[in-house]
Amino acid sequence: MQKKPPEIVAAVDLGSNSFHMIVCSLNEGKLITLDQLKEMVRLASGLDKNNILDLETQQRALACLERFGQRIRNFPPESVRVVGTNTLRAAKNAAQFLVKAEQALNHPIHIISGIEEARLIYQGVAFSLGSPGNLRLVMDIGGGSTEYIIGSGENPQSKESLHMGCVSVSNNFFPDGKLSKDAFNKAVLFAEQQLEPIEIRFQRSNWDVAIGASGSLKAIAKVLEAKNWSNNGITRSGLELLANHLTQCTHISELNLPDFDEERLPVFPGGLAIAYATFKSLNIEQMTISDGALREGLIQYLLGRIYDQDIRATTIQNTAERYHTDRQHAARIKQTVHYILENATTQWSFAADEDGHQFLDWAADLHEIGQDIAHSQYHKHSAYIIENSDLAGFSKQDQIVLAAIIRSHRRKFSFARFVNLPAPWHQYAAYLTLVLRLAVLLRRNRHDEALPEFKINLGKSKMALKFPSGWLARVPLTHADLAQEAEYLKDAGFTLTFS
Repeated sequence: MQKKPPEIVAAVDLGSNSFHMIVCSLNEGKLITLDQLKEMVRLASGLDKNNILDLETQQRALACLERFGQRIRNFPPESVRVVGTNTLRAAKNAAQFLVKAEQALNHPIHIISGIEEARLIYQGVAFSLGSPGNLRLVMDIGGGSTEYIIGSGENPQSKESLHMGCVSVSNNFFPDGKLSKDAFNKAVLFAEQQLEPIEIRFQRSNWDVAIGASGSLKAIAKVLEAKNWSNNGITRSGLELLANHLTQCTHISELNLPDFDEERLPVFPGGLAIAYATFKSLNIEQMTISDGALREGLIQYLLGRIYDQDIRATTIQNTAERYHTDRQHAARIKQTVHYILENATTQWSFAADEDGHQFLDWAADLHEIGQDIAHSQYHKHSAYIIENSDLAGFSKQDQIVLAAIIRSHRRKFSFARFVNLPAPWHQYAAYLTLVLRLAVLLRRNRHDEALPEFKINLGKSKMALKFPSGWLARVPLTHADLAQEAEYLKDAGFTLTFS
């Protein structure tokens, strides 16, 4: 029976400068925006030189999330997507902060890579602008990173995330709001250095129109239009005039910018320096502004999952093809995993969990990708690839969980490998891995011949298998493999019996 789609969906973006939330009604696949909230938290300003997020900034962020949580706390889990970006990627104490932040929202927070952030930003822009066929350059200046994407219609083709943002550049080059021509030139040079490796790929000759998608770029466009320095978004000549005006001042309080949100003033110089450097380096003459950005991209991501168009399924398929996996063998293992979970007598309350089943399917598809590097210890290579790749649709936590399952699908097994996984995976990913191990073992001969129907009992510290009479005697290799598996699990304090 198909699950009824939620009537309301929400997305929350924990950016390095601002936190954003959007709430939409969903009626027959059509979205209507019900609510939008934004608070300038400046998370990136709370990072010290050791990348520790200070307590004052954490408290400011948590107070904001309590307010957001009041709106979405009781929404069904499948109707909400919350992501953290550059600052939470960088903060060494992010895990401790996330525990409190998730309590405030009553929803999990997914840390996404810069490349995944770029993909979602593009989806948000494409949704807000429609889908013409011309090539777009999309730029988004965040608090701690800036994303650049070239795409056509709904499809991003080239994505980059650079480690510079309006908060970090403002803090580094314009401390306490001090301005000077020398400081601005140094900030622009820094941004140009970051752009240098991607300059050729994102040059003007590779796209038709440029689109800005962030608060910094919106603020610049509003100032330029209010001063009649531009009449459609941001122009290069307008940026020159604005940069010249900024360098005539000695402090941000002297800027006197028309139609400007004063709360954004402390991070405005850094955003302007990044925009100015980008226009110069990529030879941009004009950039229009989009209302869509990361939060709208998150809503589109949610809709894909709700209507069975999960981008993660495509990512898994593409990754399996890239690393030349044996798709037939993966299908056999998935079929065996499903048989075990559907027929087991179990004390595992999570055995019917849909997310767990999905992760086991993905693990079956990708557990052998490491063989494209080396056959020896291939499970370790597979796990490394999964944990460190840019996988569209996956959060960093998703990748860590999937990597842990794949890393432990053969040879030595230890429950200790799973204790530091994000909740609730730390409690049951190890047990799901035991199911995958058994399926891989039973399909080790890679034959299409069906396995006999067997009984299985899954307990907290033991697993018992009962095969049809005489079957084990006819498959001595499988019998030997089961005996070896029993030894591996015994060392981990788990009992496997079979007869």
